Amino acid sequence: MAFASTTSSYPPKSAQESGTIEYTKLISSEPANNYVARIQVKHIEKCEEIRRILGELVDEALECMMMVDALQRLCIDYHFEDEIKIFLDKLLLYYGSSIKSTDDKVELHEIALHFRLLRQAGYFVPTSVFESFKDKKGEFKQELSEDIRGLMSLYEASHLGMEGEDTLLLDEANYFSHKHLTAAKMELEAGLLARVVDDTLKHPFHKNLARFKARHYYYDLVSSTHHPHGTYGWVSLVQELASMDFNMLQSLYHQELLQIFKWWKELGLSQELKFARDQPLKWYLWSITALPDPKHSQLRMELTKPISLVYIIDDIFDVYGSLDELILFTEAVNKWETTTIEGLPEYMKICFKALDDITNEISDIVLKQHGWNPIATLRKAWGSLCDAFLIEAKWFASKLVPKSKEYLENGVISTGVPLVLAHLFFLLGQGLTQESVLYCVEHNPPLISSTATILRLWDDLGSAKDEKQEGHDGSYIECYMKEQEEEEEEGGSSIESAKDHVFGMISDSWKQLNRECLSKNHFSPTFKRASLNIARIVPLMYSYNDNQNLPTLTEYINSLFYQSVAI
Repeated sequence: MAFASTTSSYPPKSAQESGTIEYTKLISSEPANNYVARIQVKHIEKCEEIRRILGELVDEALECMMMVDALQRLCIDYHFEDEIKIFLDKLLLYYGSSIKSTDDKVELHEIALHFRLLRQAGYFVPTSVFESFKDKKGEFKQELSEDIRGLMSLYEASHLGMEGEDTLLLDEANYFSHKHLTAAKMELEAGLLARVVDDTLKHPFHKNLARFKARHYYYDLVSSTHHPHGTYGWVSLVQELASMDFNMLQSLYHQELLQIFKWWKELGLSQELKFARDQPLKWYLWSITALPDPKHSQLRMELTKPISLVYIIDDIFDVYGSLDELILFTEAVNKWETTTIEGLPEYMKICFKALDDITNEISDIVLKQHGWNPIATLRKAWGSLCDAFLIEAKWFASKLVPKSKEYLENGVISTGVPLVLAHLFFLLGQGLTQESVLYCVEHNPPLISSTATILRLWDDLGSAKDEKQEGHDGSYIECYMKEQEEEEEEGGSSIESAKDHVFGMISDSWKQLNRECLSKNHFSPTFKRASLNIARIVPLMYSYNDNQNLPTLTEYINSLFYQSVAI
């Protein structure tokens, strides 16, 4: 299972000690209670100054794009949503009418930045805007290999290809820019530009968490006026706001996480189910990533509750329960009746009671706030998750290696992503109708399934190298290689070619996710961003080093909760 993988994870401690360690560390690093009050007035003033500058720059397309990009990279763009939308609406009209694909005066950086900003915001821009940068042979012009800023922008833009369009041009852009940036990085002296190039190659903005890289971006701006965004007068103002915002949000996240620890302790599952994981910080991390905006504070805490139970139930299926017990538990969850609960082992009764309480609590919140009772739909979603868990348990018990397609179809459900996003869909309460509920929860639409596929495959790439895994997860790579071995006479597929195949599938899933985020459907912009953000955090959650630790995830956690920014 992917959302709740049993492979080694942060923190790499035993299930029962990890929660205590993180709680103690959190308490010791809690910001001063009066911090937010002390800087709030200054924070408001800085926001007003930036709004004024955005208004003044609205007719200066390139500089305003650079400013919007900086605001997004520093994760303070949520303060200026209206101003940014006004600018992007105007930008779409400006480039559509004033810049032709044959205009040689337009720089690659400018076109690539406009393409990325607009597509990220849900506006359609055709890939043909890059045709003017090709030569008569249909290849990108060789002189572009010297334009490092343009290459970085082109590489960033190349990750926004969509399923259903001709992505060849963006694939070529990706190859061309990656090749020449890699060569340039080798020739550059160690310093800021070399770091920025390396960071661009490793962490393209669209497919990575802005908040994970925001602190690096901030310090790069502070340290040098030679940064690509460091030559404008508004930069210092944006830096000041970002530093205050980082610390204000950290204070808020501290408060929320302490409440999560308190809730988890009072729930008592970590004491009752000693075999299960005790990682409230990691569970909350999914919620804070999906919904980073301060206004979603309560939603984050509510969403963490079903996420925690996905992990606990996953441990029951993967680590502790016998097959007969798992069959009984799955039947009980599907029926959701008192009579079927009575026949369960005590530890399963405890888990089911927590599941029932949390499902009722969230259903009551949705009914009160949005006038819709989702309890039947949520119960059905939990039943589907347990069905998928049970299928995997039966495969393991029978030592059956399923076909890769069959494994992946089931694995998309067993990630827990469809279930968690169903809870989020109801908690947001945006566009709740019979049609949208049916589409979201029962049809497993592409927006959700593509996110789940990315997570499922990334998890399997991580667990494929984990020989000490305590749980009983399968692996898409194992299924694929077995399938290839049966179909080919000469030994089938190597582990490296299998991994290349999986990375290709992940790339295709991203193109599908991009298309869904640009398309009109039943989902709100907030829900689409949450799906994107879950896909973005996946590499952090499953990129293991040789010691089966997650160093990038540790860095992200320290940045979010334990490291303030000097003002």
